[in-house]
Amino acid sequence: MESILIVDDDINLCNVLQEELREVGYEVDCVYGGKDVINLLNQKIYDLLLLDLKMPGVDGFEVLKQIEEQNLQIKIIVLTAYADVKSAIDSAKMGASDFISKPYDFDELLITIRKVLQRD
Repeated sequence: MESILIVDDDINLCNVLQEELREVGYEVDCVYGGKDVINLLNQKIYDLLLLDLKMPGVDGFEVLKQIEEQNLQIKIIVLTAYADVKSAIDSAKMGASDFISKPYDFDELLITIRKVLQRD
């Protein structure tokens, strides 16, 4: 079973998305901010990270930077309400495989997740 870590300060979105992804067969954990993500990634292996960019304290760009600095091997999809070309380009340069804007369409998100997980 493939595992996904959702990092978003919107607790309701995390819980809904976690349930939706579990229903289609993924193991899913949630973290409600960027502060503890790196520690968790060092403790448990995830196949995919769904990462919000705009969060209080440690934002998604800082998480991307730390993942890159520690050379953690994880596929990343940025899922954000603040979708713009610069953020998409910057997150791709920092290792994100794809970029989805909120509000998301679950079927489109699922297609993107499957596509990213199939990449070597």
